[in-house]
Amino acid sequence: MLFLIYFEVSVPANTPAELKEQLRQGEHARAFEFIEAGAIRRIWRPVGTADTCCLWEANSLEELHTQVRSLPLYPYMKLSVTPLVEHPVTAAWSKEHGPMPAF
Repeated sequence: MLFLIYFEVSVPANTPAELKEQLRQGEHARAFEFIEAGAIRRIWRPVGTADTCCLWEANSLEELHTQVRSLPLYPYMKLSVTPLVEHPVTAAWSKEHGPMPAF
């Protein structure tokens, strides 16, 4: 299953800089693991924000929940999760032209 996830992260302003840096490094390391495993398919930063938007693949809602909760910044996150299904145009394109181009 594919999910579009929007992450808003708000680490309290009074958090020590050293802890913020540890969280940032841990977040990057964990994201790299998910990218290597194929869970994070694409990741973006919306212009003008410190937020994150990504295309995530998981076998179930439970798996997605477990994966997202393992992110070091999870306690500071507000999430918006949208499950995605294939659009009929994708099937029509594939029938006429083969697989859609990768992005």
